[in-house]
Formats: sequence, C-alpha cells, structure tokens
Amino acid sequence: MRSYQLYINDEFVDATDGRTLTSINPFSQEVVATCARAGAADAEKAVKAAREAFDNGPWPRMSREERAALLRAISDKISENQKLLVELEVADSGSTIRKAKEDIYLSARNMNSFSKLALLDLQEHLESVSRPGFSRNLLVREPIGVVAAIIPWNFPLKMAIWKLGPALAAGNTVVLKPSEETPVTAMELARIIHEVGIPKGVVNVITGYGQEAGADLVRSAGVDKVAFTGSTSVGREIMAIAASTLKKVTLECGGKSANIVLEDADLALAVDGTLYGIFYHQGQCCEAGTRLLLPDSIADQFIATLVEKTRRLKLGDPLLPATDIGPLVSRKQQERVLSYIETGTREGATLLVGGSIPEDPALARGFFVEPTIFDRVDNRSRIAQEEIFGPVLSIVRYQSVRDAIRLANDTIYGLGGGVWSKDPQRAMEVARQLRTGTVWINEWHLLNERAPFGGYKQSGIGREFGIDGLKEYTEAKHIHIDEVGTRARKSWYDIVVPKS
Repeated sequence: MRSYQLYINDEFVDATDGRTLTSINPFSQEVVATCARAGAADAEKAVKAAREAFDNGPWPRMSREERAALLRAISDKISENQKLLVELEVADSGSTIRKAKEDIYLSARNMNSFSKLALLDLQEHLESVSRPGFSRNLLVREPIGVVAAIIPWNFPLKMAIWKLGPALAAGNTVVLKPSEETPVTAMELARIIHEVGIPKGVVNVITGYGQEAGADLVRSAGVDKVAFTGSTSVGREIMAIAASTLKKVTLECGGKSANIVLEDADLALAVDGTLYGIFYHQGQCCEAGTRLLLPDSIADQFIATLVEKTRRLKLGDPLLPATDIGPLVSRKQQERVLSYIETGTREGATLLVGGSIPEDPALARGFFVEPTIFDRVDNRSRIAQEEIFGPVLSIVRYQSVRDAIRLANDTIYGLGGGVWSKDPQRAMEVARQLRTGTVWINEWHLLNERAPFGGYKQSGIGREFGIDGLKEYTEAKHIHIDEVGTRARKSWYDIVVPKS
C-alpha cells in the first residue's frame, strides 16, 4: 500500500489537520493508497504558493523555450515511469490494462504536444486603425494567473495532463485537485514534477473531497481561473460560485452523445464502432456514444449482431490482457448505474442484454455491471436524456435522416456525436447539423491534442487542446502605439481640451 502527502510549494506535506483518505481498488476492494485529505487551510496554502510563484517567481517570466524544455522533461519522465503508472492506473480506477497502457502513452504524448504549444508566439499585429501612420496595434496574450484545475476520476493521469499542460505552457501557476476516488497517478505526477525541477509553487497538487478542498479553491480570491472537468450538475455549482468574483471558467461537462447509423453504413464497421463508443472504459466517458439512432429498415439486423457481440465481451480482472470490460470505479457508481437500468425497465424500454451484476463468483468483489442494451427507447425518457456514466446503451429508432438529426439534438447536452455512412458527403451534411463540439464520421472516441475539444449547450464552456485550448489560459491585451506624434494633429483632444 502506498502513502501520499499533499504537494504544496515544492514540498510534500501532511494535511493541516492530519486527516487522510483511502483509494480503493474497484476490482478487489483492497486499499491502493492512503492520501492526505486537504481542507480549507490546505487549499489556501496551495493558492498562496501559486499566487507568490505567479506574482514574483520566474515561471511567467521565463522564455518560451525554457518552459517548453521543462514540459518536455515531464513528458519524458512519464514515459520512463510507464510501467508503474499503468499498474497504478489499473489498480486505482478499474481501467483495463489495455486501456491504461494507451492512456499513459497518450499522457506523455499530450504533454509533449503542449510543450510545443509553449513555443508559440501568440502576439499579433492588428490592422492599422483609421489609416497607416495613425497608430500601430498589437494583440498580446498573457497568462491569466493562478489556475485551479479540478479533474474527475475516469481518466486520472490524462485529465491532469490536459489541465496542467496548456496552463503551464501559457505561463500560469496551478493548483490541481484530482478526484478523491482516483488520486494516485496525480500524486505520482507531482513526484515527477518535483524531480524535473519546475520552480517552487508553480504546480501544487492537493487530494481531498470536492465539497471541501475543491469548493474552497473555487471560492478563493487568489484564484484567477477555474478549469473543471466533470458532471454538468457540479459544473453549474462551480460556475455559480465563480460568479462571485467573476473568475474565468472552462467547464467540460456531461454528454449524452447520439450515434447515428445511416442506411448505407458499413454495418460490420458500425457495429464494432458502436461497441467501442459505448463500452470503452465501461461507458465511463463524457462523450460516450450512449444513444444509438438506427433506421427501422436495418435496425433488427444491426441489433442482432450487436447483441451477439456484446454477449461475447469478457468481464474480468482488469490487469489481465484478455479482459474487455473492467469494474466501475466505485460501489456508488455501480449502484447509480443499476438504478438507471431499473428506471429503463420501468419506462417501458426493451432490455436486450445485460442489466445486472454478473454471477461469476470470481467477480464478486468487483463493482461490475454487465454491458447493457435497451431497445425501443423513447428519446424523452430518462435513460435517453440523463448521463448514466456506465455500460448502458439506449437504442432509439428513426424514420428519416431529418428525424435522426432532430432526435440527436433533442438534449441539453452537446459534447460528442457520430455518423456512420459510406457516403462522405451525406455523412458531412448530417455532421454539420449536429449541435455538438465533436462529431466523428465512421469513428468514435479518437481525440487529437491539436484539435479543440469541448461542448455545446450544457456540455460546457470553452475548449481544450490546440490553439483554442491554449488561449483559454490567457488574457488578451490590446496595445495601441501612437504614430501621430504631435498635439496639433490630434484634433480629437479638442473635444475635451480646446487648443490654447
């Protein structure tokens, strides 16, 4: 069993009141680690350290090349520690080892990409005001200041990198709070950052509960921006608290993404893509393809293959390479998903496969839920409208493509969506009409750190990745440089100060 302290101002320290929390392996229920449990005093210490580092420390004043080199060093260290990080990610989150290997690899790659963004000169020369010779105008982008980064439990290390990378690349200082469910790899990342030699106070990592440490970070007058990934309900709370000080916020929140299969789709590809879209990481993905929209003409054929392949998915120990589906992150999440399955049955949807806890005694201690598919789901029902965050697929049948687009957009969310078709032009026409931040054509889940990611409607505010994501961590400043020169030529002064 491992033990972790808070990382504040370049030191590993206990919580002020000495409290701790435990991380539980969702497969075995064994304790993975104990972590210090931060409270209000610890959150404020971390904010003060970040504030001092931003206001008086070297990080915002370093050259772009110096910051980029340190971010690359973090990337390299993640790669060097890959084996350990994979094992801890599996134990802490229930991720299958196949997924965890990809996550750790992508965490290193993402940080390397952010190091390249750090090299960008975002200064722009604006078009002359009025006429040439009147003035020169520059748009410069400066770091916002202290960023409170609050991340969820489904992709612990990747989410930490997604927040730290662009914030640091832009010259900000950060207080990172990982989920109390999965704090381990974030604390390993703190160790890596310490070893790399990021200047004092630039990165602080505190583990604790959202209503304690997280809420205090959002309220703190020393925090300039909150970057949050998590549920829409918590996102609303954060936005309301941040409003008291008009903090900048970026919110990547929930989703209920529609997966539209057109009649001309490659059915073999679309079936496997649908399985990947919904059952990847046990459905614990904000942009998972949780609503499958099928035309009546091919629905029965498609569903027969989909159900047959779902039955063949192997639930098991997430450390075993043969395992397709691991446990959910916690008993609380297991109970939540099972309650939604009960709701779907009460609402009149047809349960095709799954729907319960597996009977295999080897899985008895794990927080498993069988991969579950409902057919003939009413698009206005709860299982079609609310984010379940588990391995539950709702099939909604449609009559026309126009009907499919209407159904897809009939939700408070707008994070992801997909279209399956052999006709690229037709698929593009549908994609352009979906009110979502990302649309995949004949694909799902693949994100690119060079392309913006975020949501429409109640799926969030702002974007991550690429230039758009980097700019979210900057303030835009216009600098007007006079070229007129003399008082005599500045006639507009006469509005207030008559010529003598």
